[in-house]
Amino acid sequence: LVTGGYNNGAAVNSAELYDLSTETWTTTDSMNDSRPDHTASVLTNGKVLVTGGYNNGAAVNSAELYDLSTETWTTTDSMNNARWAHTASLLTNGKVLVTGGFNSFILNSAELYDPSGGIWTTTDSMNDSQAEHTAFILINGKV
Repeated sequence: LVTGGYNNGAAVNSAELYDLSTETWTTTDSMNDSRPDHTASVLTNGKVLVTGGYNNGAAVNSAELYDLSTETWTTTDSMNNARWAHTASLLTNGKVLVTGGFNSFILNSAELYDPSGGIWTTTDSMNDSQAEHTAFILINGKV
């Protein structure tokens, strides 16, 4: 699943699926919001969570879910902080940790998405502000 980005300098909401068996691309339902510089995470229930991004000169706080079985997008609770160039990490408990990024400045804030309730909660901020960074789950479960 390839989502959003820029096309001819404009933010887009398009989405495409690549079929490995036929080596072909097909368009699928477009996202509700146009967004480059966002993240996408495959949840344990198989849905894809897309968060944040940048559009119309501002960071975006919206989030949406892609359901592969219906090939449709639905909105979910918005993040507490608008952000782009952030990271999203699927944790071992099924929640998604979103960290850093840009808003009007580089962020150190972090928040958790709980797919079971579809809500965001703020969590402890990072010690340093980070944007365009990487994050991954270590073998001990820490990020």
